[in-house]
Amino acid sequence: MADIMDTLRADATFKTLVAYLEEANLTATLKGAGPYTLFAPNDEAFVRMNIADFLKDPKTLKETLTYHLVAGKHTAKEIGSMDDVGTENGKTLTINLDEGETVVDNSKFVTTDIECSNGLIHIIDNVFQPNLSGWYRDESG
Repeated sequence: MADIMDTLRADATFKTLVAYLEEANLTATLKGAGPYTLFAPNDEAFVRMNIADFLKDPKTLKETLTYHLVAGKHTAKEIGSMDDVGTENGKTLTINLDEGETVVDNSKFVTTDIECSNGLIHIIDNVFQPNLSGWYRDESG
């Protein structure tokens, strides 16, 4: 079974993500023992979010990518029962249900539970932005 990095490289819909992971020097992490859960924006998500200029800064790029990475192996079902989950960047992803569908930060699942030797990949339809972490959370209740 392939590791997370090799699984991404084998899928043509992750060219942008793979290039960014290589640029941010995160390939060794995603080839490492893990286990990790990676929320992987596909190429469409990067186009939709139009954040290429934002990610030109190496620090911002690394912060953004590590905001998609969670220690441990968490299935979509497990994630759906959580309120939030801590990321490798130190910030927390908020998890909500929208009409019965799990929403993680600003993203919905496209494909879930892609098994890798060192964790799981969940394909998502948006790019998480750590600078917006928690902005949609209702703290009034």
